[in-house]
Amino acid sequence: MSPSPTRVLVLNSGSSSVKYQLLDMRDSSRLAVGLVERIGEQTSRLRHTCVTSGDTREQDGPTADHEAALKAVAQELAKDGLGLDSPQLAAIGHRVVHGGMFFTEPTVIDDAVLAEIERLIPVAPLHNPANLTGIRTARALRPDLPQVAVFDTAFHTTMPESAARYAIDPKIADRYRIRRYGFHGTSHAYVSRATARLLGKAPEDVNVIVLHLGNGASASAVEGGRCVDTSMGLTPLEGLVMGTRSGDLDPAVIFHLVRVGGMSMDEIDTLLNKRSGLFGLCGDNDMREIRRRIDEGDEEARLAFGIYVHRLKKYIGAYCAVLGRVDAVAFTAGVGENAALVREAAVAGLEGLGLALDPELNAVRADEPRLISPAGARVAVAVVPTDEELEIATQTYALVGTGSAPVGINS
Repeated sequence: MSPSPTRVLVLNSGSSSVKYQLLDMRDSSRLAVGLVERIGEQTSRLRHTCVTSGDTREQDGPTADHEAALKAVAQELAKDGLGLDSPQLAAIGHRVVHGGMFFTEPTVIDDAVLAEIERLIPVAPLHNPANLTGIRTARALRPDLPQVAVFDTAFHTTMPESAARYAIDPKIADRYRIRRYGFHGTSHAYVSRATARLLGKAPEDVNVIVLHLGNGASASAVEGGRCVDTSMGLTPLEGLVMGTRSGDLDPAVIFHLVRVGGMSMDEIDTLLNKRSGLFGLCGDNDMREIRRRIDEGDEEARLAFGIYVHRLKKYIGAYCAVLGRVDAVAFTAGVGENAALVREAAVAGLEGLGLALDPELNAVRADEPRLISPAGARVAVAVVPTDEELEIATQTYALVGTGSAPVGINS
């Protein structure tokens, strides 16, 4: 009798890219990682690394569509003896950005699930179509294999209605599915649990504020392992100042830009999502470049940094109030893990809330979770590298690893 398959392929299909990792869930080790970018262009590139051998291969040239991209990925995996036809492959796990209120946990995909993800496109027009393309292509390549959708929004479905509802007519809100869904859920779930482990406690015994700070940025208040509030809302535009997104904004600004500025809704959408945030304020959305400009005395960069940190501190304070008792604040994602200046500025002046940093610990660069608060601090401050691919693989394997996974919406 052959052993049960233990490998999970994780696919993250964007509008013009596919990121992937193949993991062995016996020890959560990575066997291969890669990226296909600029799909649909003449300058497409595939970069594939076989982790077990250390070999990295690159291909440049046109990749017509996601089907061609995934076929190229399958070919690269096969070269390393890790192909999609391997009997050791248990499932393919897909990141899906928006699951609405319908999907509250990982779900084995069938036609009804696909239809529901498609129905959610109006509230995730940039993300769900690309996710669907990746799923359909993978199903065509391996129709016999379980395919699992892991939703960015699922972790936040535990928010109470008082946090999830906007103060608008409930009938209108319900008709158009308007509520606060939150995003980056796989990261917030992973980091909140990893922070509890770092403290030597069970997740249900810990209250954590998670700060996922990348080009997209979000905060969450996690009480005993359950999200009770998060900064992003109906879309990923709400909340913190981000690389190119404005974050929180008086809605009347939009009316003003239409009536006084004569701007179209598409122009405003582009402004708030792609030409705002750090980029809109100073022309850069790379925190390293902003730090360099600040060091050179650039006042535009300094102001952008100040606005970014001011918003971040407001959310830390707000979530201290929401949680009542905070055991830890965890920084994660590209900026959160690597920008010591951001962590220092975000915590500065919050000693009254029990927050403080050890400057030497904060300056350390490391790949492992670590505390950067002084010994004996009332609230631990941590840097916890996120691992969304491992979280997706873990949730996928937990669902299908026994070989008896239920399928579809009614599972």
